[in-house]
Amino acid sequence: MPLIEGTAPMLRACLLTMGVLAMLTGCNGHATADNPLLTASNTPFDVPPFDRLEPVHFEPAFAEGMRRERAEVAAIAGNPEAPTFANTVAALDRAGELLREVEHIFDGLTGSCTSEELQQINQRISPQLAAHRDAIQLDPQIFARLRILHDARDTLDLDPEQRHLLDYMYRSGVRAGALLAPPDQARLREINQALSGLEVRFDDNLLAETNAFELVLTDPADLDGLPAPVIAAAAAAATDAGHPGAWLFTTHKPSLLPFLTYARNRELRQRLFTAYTRRGNQGNAHDNTGILAEVLALRLERARLLGYETYADYVLERRMAGSPARVYDLLDRLWEASLPVARAEVAAMQRIIDREDGGFPLAPWDWWYYAEKVRKQDYDLDDSELRPYFELARVRDGVFWVANQLYGLEFTPLADIPRPHPEAEAFEVKERDGSHCAVIYLDYHPRPGKGQGAWCGTYRSQNRSQGREVDPIVDLVCNFTRSSGDTPALLSLDEVETLFHEFGHALDSMLSDVTYNTLDRSADFSELPSQIMEHWALEPEVLRHYGRHYRTGEVIPDALIAKIGASKHFNQGFATVEYLAASLLDMKLHTLRDAAALDVMALERTYLQEVGLIPQIVPRYRASYFGHIMGGYAAGYYGYIWCGVLDNDAFEAFSEAGIFDQATAERFRRTILARNGTADFMQMYLDFRGREPRIEPLLRARGLL
Repeated sequence: MPLIEGTAPMLRACLLTMGVLAMLTGCNGHATADNPLLTASNTPFDVPPFDRLEPVHFEPAFAEGMRRERAEVAAIAGNPEAPTFANTVAALDRAGELLREVEHIFDGLTGSCTSEELQQINQRISPQLAAHRDAIQLDPQIFARLRILHDARDTLDLDPEQRHLLDYMYRSGVRAGALLAPPDQARLREINQALSGLEVRFDDNLLAETNAFELVLTDPADLDGLPAPVIAAAAAAATDAGHPGAWLFTTHKPSLLPFLTYARNRELRQRLFTAYTRRGNQGNAHDNTGILAEVLALRLERARLLGYETYADYVLERRMAGSPARVYDLLDRLWEASLPVARAEVAAMQRIIDREDGGFPLAPWDWWYYAEKVRKQDYDLDDSELRPYFELARVRDGVFWVANQLYGLEFTPLADIPRPHPEAEAFEVKERDGSHCAVIYLDYHPRPGKGQGAWCGTYRSQNRSQGREVDPIVDLVCNFTRSSGDTPALLSLDEVETLFHEFGHALDSMLSDVTYNTLDRSADFSELPSQIMEHWALEPEVLRHYGRHYRTGEVIPDALIAKIGASKHFNQGFATVEYLAASLLDMKLHTLRDAAALDVMALERTYLQEVGLIPQIVPRYRASYFGHIMGGYAAGYYGYIWCGVLDNDAFEAFSEAGIFDQATAERFRRTILARNGTADFMQMYLDFRGREPRIEPLLRARGLL
């Protein structure tokens, strides 16, 4: 569906915010002369001037950013003085400040507020950026200077952060191909440029596929079983989409999951679920299967050029896991533990189907519907009973309260400040002593120009590389249930945990205390700060703080809190198997030793049968819409469960001392949040916990012991 004509009101508002209407009327002569990306922003806290940005501003800003960085790098390469940390490593880290700023803004907007113009710019600019980065990392003079310093690193007077940065830059050059012969370097450049374009196309196709499907219902009987707030939201969505008097359901999660959970019409559940799981695999203009096959072949070729057997070997060399063997060891142990639990869950749901004379075996589109019946039957708990206590604004304030109790942070609303989208909220974050810490944007709800899922990024990252303190600007983006009529946005339990999760990433950015821009981040460590925050979400003390009925203000009853605690292992077989299936699929795709003439969907089908995935469960992400492996989690999706070992073990330190124990919180802030990306991952964990992590807390938390 088009992203401008006939789009939802919120997307139109977003485009208006970015000045797209001016562009559409041909008013683009000021693109370079008055480009807000190339002049001082003069905004509060120096946030991006979102209210003055137009798509036409980005390409000139990218071009200028690359020009400046090329000049800065050329000066470093041509420096006649002997290489030092200051004139080479620190100078390289400082270089490209404008380009970093433009990329942060562009990436944030293309993720949460894209348009056809921005997508086209992304297609054009991505190969240019890939070539630009290759030119720097493969510059022989730059690498020669880094190599001299790396060889002499034991004789240099470097602090631990500087030592880590030098090692990271040198290894990055090696992994980028600096030691390869010129013909191989040339081929590597071609591969990197091709991959950059393919990965953008994959994401654009996924967004188009997600936006394209509409389940429009006109018969009230088809709404049987759905709670009133879900029906009201579907009616509002239908009106916005041009279907007044009908009800609209889509493959966006806040629409999809309530329908799968409550709709009694099995045929409609199947239709919606099938549309969701066929995204990117329909043989149309947005099919992703050929793109993914090409990506995998190019990634394997790149790994082979660099001397690695598979792409996973290349990626994991710098991850905490270290090797595919260690990843498979963890995944296989958890797979064996969780499959029997999932089979028991299937049996419990099948008993309900048989008792109701359903006359059919449980299918994947039945899982949410019958799992909810199991939860009601076994725990006297259902989602509709919980939602009234989880008003979005109160949950947000509960997250802020936890951050205050742990780290002393205060959050003040910012009304008159440019925002990336009209719906986004802005807050100033202050330290306990009143000093400025950060600005955070929160953007909660789905719209056609927004990617699926939830994420947390930065429009500016904390550093002191230019000799001054740069405070972070954080962007937390979700796709939560909207308000409807006079009913505010009421969250599901999963959405509550998601908000806490993403806020953990936000804390990691806000409480960073590093000198340099260049950080060594790893998917199997970076989820520790986010996943540990989920533990506070369901602690009784925290639930009583934010869990208040949206109409009466009644504090969530202790009986309901007890039910939540009693049901903590509910559906964990499904949740673990669904996730592990995607993790195993990711590893399979990236441990291929031959990617020629690859049929990715046939490979997926055959492999999942081989590992024994039960037919009632579909992987959390199928290959054709596995966006994570285009966005930095290739051969890294396992990182969530790897960090599950870390976060459950780490939270036990809080449980033992008290969930708001100040000494433990200060140690976690100092050893993990402040240093993340500047030290060895295991050493950071050892500094916090005093020992290596144990897997038993994870198994207990998921009911898998």
